[in-house]
Amino acid sequence: MRVDATLADREVRIELATEKGKSSSKKRRQKKLASMPRAVQRLFETCKEVFAEGGPGIVPLPNDVERLRSFLDTLKPANVGLSSNMPFFRNVGIDGPPPVTYLHIYACPKFSIGIFCLPQAAVIPLHNHPGMTVFSKLLFGSMHIKSYDWVNDPQGSNEKIKSPSGAYLARVNTDAIFKAPCETLVLYPTTGGNMHCFTAVTSCAVLDVLGPPYNDDEGRACIYYKEYAYSSFPGDAIVLSSESEEYAWLEERGSEPDDLVVHGAEYKGPKVLDS
Repeated sequence: MRVDATLADREVRIELATEKGKSSSKKRRQKKLASMPRAVQRLFETCKEVFAEGGPGIVPLPNDVERLRSFLDTLKPANVGLSSNMPFFRNVGIDGPPPVTYLHIYACPKFSIGIFCLPQAAVIPLHNHPGMTVFSKLLFGSMHIKSYDWVNDPQGSNEKIKSPSGAYLARVNTDAIFKAPCETLVLYPTTGGNMHCFTAVTSCAVLDVLGPPYNDDEGRACIYYKEYAYSSFPGDAIVLSSESEEYAWLEERGSEPDDLVVHGAEYKGPKVLDS
């Protein structure tokens, strides 16, 4: 009898533990699902507050920048309904440049939120962000980022230095490979690497917040650039106080690069409730 009772007790304990395990697992799944819309909604609400007084060339206050950056640092792919096995992160069987996919989450005159999805070797060529403050959060994968800021005339005119050949002088801000998880990058209208280029070392995704977003009618068109080494125009050289490798000449492209392929796709993650 004692043995039978012990076995029965053990079976009961195992059954209870199994049920408890199922219950805990279910609660974790429910909590994870519940956190997804909360995260996206909180991102929207934070952006709404940070960019409330925003506009072209208006940079949010430092504590607001840090508040949005800190929140973006906590985001993971699952928070925005993203996973690395989605089809737009694969470039198998694709002829030509790997296409970039853009997932639109939200946009208004003050700011926009979206995700760039890049398969391995995809490139977003060097481009600018006129009068904008931009937050870029690498959600997963590895990416090479190269960015520049303009060099102003040392005579104090606050004008960009333009060569007789038509290119503008810029200084390297960032030239490195970033691997998720890493801190959110922030660029500003005149500092922080306002012109940048993204190259996917592995398949990767970048969540971008732009304040304000591009708008051709308001003078915020996206301009792409060709990059030339500083030594490419020896006749245009100026005296630099540091290594010439830190500088480059950037020449505006007349149109969007032919090798840039961007597809828009429906964002199927948690939706923003704009009340």
